[in-house]
Amino acid sequence: MTDWNAKNPYTSKLTENYVLNGKGSGKETRHIVFDLGDSGLEYKAGDALGVIPICPPEIVADLLSLGGFTGEEQVETNLGICSLHEALSTRYEVHRVSKKWIEGLGSRVVSGDGPIEIKIVSRDRVSTSDGSTVMSWNGSGNEDDLPSGYSEIISPNDPAEELWNKLTSDPKSMEDYMWTRDYVDTLRDFSNISFTPQEFIDGMDRLKPRLYSIASSPEFEPGTVHLTVGIVRYSYHERDKAGLTTGYLSDRCIVEETPIGVFMSPTRSFILPEKGDVDCIMVGPGTGIAPFRAFLQQRDLNGDSGRNWLFFGDWTEEGEYYYKEEMDDWKDRGILNKHDLAWSRDGSEKVYVQHLMRENGSEIWDWIHGGGYFYVCGDKSRMAKDVHQTLIDICSEHGEMSQEDAKSFVEESMMKKEKRYLRDVY
Repeated sequence: MTDWNAKNPYTSKLTENYVLNGKGSGKETRHIVFDLGDSGLEYKAGDALGVIPICPPEIVADLLSLGGFTGEEQVETNLGICSLHEALSTRYEVHRVSKKWIEGLGSRVVSGDGPIEIKIVSRDRVSTSDGSTVMSWNGSGNEDDLPSGYSEIISPNDPAEELWNKLTSDPKSMEDYMWTRDYVDTLRDFSNISFTPQEFIDGMDRLKPRLYSIASSPEFEPGTVHLTVGIVRYSYHERDKAGLTTGYLSDRCIVEETPIGVFMSPTRSFILPEKGDVDCIMVGPGTGIAPFRAFLQQRDLNGDSGRNWLFFGDWTEEGEYYYKEEMDDWKDRGILNKHDLAWSRDGSEKVYVQHLMRENGSEIWDWIHGGGYFYVCGDKSRMAKDVHQTLIDICSEHGEMSQEDAKSFVEESMMKKEKRYLRDVY
């Protein structure tokens, strides 16, 4: 069997690609299904799928135009020699400018031959028709052939130079600048710079695959792999943009037509309990629902007797209640024993999953104290931190521990020793 991986991906095609959101939703979340064909690719609930994107052709075209290139120029990349067009399309991340590339601009001012020095090389006295005089010097401009009292080098008041100096001397300014700009934006800011084709790509970040939590069980959805993908869209500097891979999947990948490179990224840790009679608490707001759909499919197929409790949330019930019909079926059949929903924009107060956890703290502790597993999937920066602290608080209050002991119980006992507090956060 072929060892498909990031350097040697399997070429798949989509069989489904549709929006999950209800009417009036302010989000775009898609259910995307890949055909595994004869790849031999295998996975388990909890694994991730690697997707290799292709950069937006309109950005590539703009970059070639701004750089004055045809795209046929040959360049050296980490994967070998290829055309500049190929490099910008499949080997570098052109959707967001890199710090290293901006820093490298300092050696390529205006001419491409290095920084330009402007010297006064002549001075003559010239009479004009209005009776005034203009002074200019005649000279070579060399160090020993300059008028006394004049600076050897005069730096023009160049906004691009001032911007570059600010960015390279202030890390916060650099971070803010990079956050909203791709190379097209930056080339417009530094329009007086010229490059060789090789200089153009030097310092760009290499194109990396994106990993997505799989939203299906291989036995429940044979021959396919399902994803739940939140499409990233934004507008900056008078240009509409999208996330590199989410924009690729939503806008440029046509069902049954577009070839897409994929590979499996197995997990060793984010897995179901070995024993089917173990209870599972799952916290997955937004697209964090993905692996728990896979878990529930698998536990349904296995006939596991352990209870399942899902905390899910998003903006509104009407717009973002993903997989409602499936969840209702699992509840009706007793697969999903408890289902708590948090909608942050449906009422006068914002309700998040951690709020519902606190309301159910006593029962959560009972499940955990009885050996239950606790899972979290989704936003790393805020949600996962809040859920983590809430879990500690619940163990402290209902397990009658000090905060310090509860923290040790959650982070040392549950996470490290017993491996029943598992996280898939991004």
